[in-house]
Amino acid sequence: MELSRRTFLATAAGTSAAAGLSALGLGAGTAAAASGPGDVVGKVTVGYQGWFACPGDGAPINTWWHYSANGSQAPSPSNTTIVAWPDVRDFTRTYQTGYAPLGNGQPAKVFSSYDQQTVDTHFLWMQQNNIDTAALQRFNPVGGEGPTRDAMATKVRSAAESHGRKFYIMYDVSDWTNMQSEIKADWTNKMKAYTGSSAYARQNGKPVVCIWGFGFNDNQRPFSAAACLDVVNWFKGQGVYLIGGVPTWWRTGDRDSRPGFINVYRAFHMISPWMVGRIGNISDVDNFYNVATLPDLADCNAHGIDYQPCVLPGAVSLRQRAHGDFMWRQFYNHIRAGVKSVYISMFDEFNEGNQIAKTAESQAWLPTNSGMLALDEDGTACSSDYYLRLTGDGGRMLKGQIGLTATRPTRPVVVGASGTAR
Repeated sequence: MELSRRTFLATAAGTSAAAGLSALGLGAGTAAAASGPGDVVGKVTVGYQGWFACPGDGAPINTWWHYSANGSQAPSPSNTTIVAWPDVRDFTRTYQTGYAPLGNGQPAKVFSSYDQQTVDTHFLWMQQNNIDTAALQRFNPVGGEGPTRDAMATKVRSAAESHGRKFYIMYDVSDWTNMQSEIKADWTNKMKAYTGSSAYARQNGKPVVCIWGFGFNDNQRPFSAAACLDVVNWFKGQGVYLIGGVPTWWRTGDRDSRPGFINVYRAFHMISPWMVGRIGNISDVDNFYNVATLPDLADCNAHGIDYQPCVLPGAVSLRQRAHGDFMWRQFYNHIRAGVKSVYISMFDEFNEGNQIAKTAESQAWLPTNSGMLALDEDGTACSSDYYLRLTGDGGRMLKGQIGLTATRPTRPVVVGASGTAR
């Protein structure tokens, strides 16, 4: 969700969690979600940034938002904040950058999240790949980004309604100085109105809200446990189903978690531990199955809390993806553990390279001077929509529509009847 989340690379001990599970009377595959199916339990949710803008797109921010280090200048090799290149073939409006042309000679253009057609296309991709729910990221809306973020909520609502998807507001409290009072006012005065949409996600009959960032052991989120618990209890008093985007080590209260926050974490209806920067290969995934997933799930079930771990496609810029095997192993491990809900980190995170949205599939679709990697970085050809399709298959396995399998069923490239690859 933002670049600083790659800090605190986890160094977990490789000990088994079997003893802890046994003590709770739970084992792999035996845990059950505290809640029945809804719009998040039993579903695949994707984190949706919606934070890219370009001069001329009409956005109030009027800058190369999240594309350029110097937002007054077009993104270029010396002025960029993205590490992966979007495939923009499905967008009707794109914006010329300062990069050299693509390897195929086409101009190097990017999309704006502010264009309704962009958001509609993103939600069409979700619909086409059976992705259920989008968590719209909402950072501090009080500053200069606020009007653009307000407009993005309206655009997301429209796209979700049009394409039969669900959405909910996910507050990110990073760098939000007056968070404790302002988040309440923002919900009351602005965001609560969106719960009237037929597309707004509900769980256990309640509108869903997520707060990401309580308890992280860093300077961006310095809030006390008392302040955080006040906010949690206030939202629950508003009648919402509240998800906590929490540190990886929430349960043990160390490493990336501040100590003394366990009562905050256990006050949420659902816990969703952050994983970006914590795992980078299949060995890491298997280690976390033992040291995090199994004991986390057991703890949540013992306290009647729903559990929504992350699934990462991996940073293409760090060569983590292993043509989908890295992501599939996470789906497999979560589902064999008994996990009922997953959170995909992220849909459109081109800044960290963890996006599942359509991405340059080869050097032909990258600016020749970008220095970026394409989806075929390990020598395996992958179509630009591969990680959308992989997410769709992971969702099918989560819902029991296909059997549990450690072997990825998704082909990196699908050849259509016309013989063309996609």
